[in-house]
Amino acid sequence: MSLYLPPRLLALSPGDLAPGEGFALRAADLLERVRAARRVGLRGVLLREPQLPDGAFTGLAVSLKAILDEGWLGLHDRPHLVAGVGAQGVHLGFRSLTALEARRCVGPEVAIGVSTHAGESPGLWEGADYLFHGPVYAPLSKPAHLAPIGLGGLREFVEPLGLPVWGLGGMTPELAPAVIAAGAAGVACLGGLLSGADPAEAYARFAEGVVL
Repeated sequence: MSLYLPPRLLALSPGDLAPGEGFALRAADLLERVRAARRVGLRGVLLREPQLPDGAFTGLAVSLKAILDEGWLGLHDRPHLVAGVGAQGVHLGFRSLTALEARRCVGPEVAIGVSTHAGESPGLWEGADYLFHGPVYAPLSKPAHLAPIGLGGLREFVEPLGLPVWGLGGMTPELAPAVIAAGAAGVACLGGLLSGADPAEAYARFAEGVVL
């Protein structure tokens, strides 16, 4: 089995794209932001757009795959699209299939990730290859529905686990190094990376403090 796990610094798409008027412009803006960050080293994107139907989602994924080239592309909650797009990973939320069910869809070489929160049972991520855990800090891009766990909570989760964990929630270039120091394999960034005024500058600032 050969798994290609996400890079240490993983960008998440904004999550609010919707079909209809304005979609084409917003999709083009996302692609341009990824392109700009890719030029200075971005190696991975998780496409998380729950409002898009499969057709629009697939078109966007194929465009991202072309921009990333040999980089890592993950699809959120769409294991049935992984093979057609050529994605390296699928990430599962609480409404998704289980990791064991998704494995039957994607085969042995696709990395399967699961989003986790404090207090959840290990049975929820059985069969996963990597995890998101958080929110470590208060999210930058949306209201917090869960209390931040902080670095101590992240460390307590990671230490006995045996799976690579990406810290999620409120990631900034200043905070990310401490997340790695707490034992995380990487950081997953939403508002702090692709949604800012200059994704290339944001990526460069993250890269200064996170060994990629």
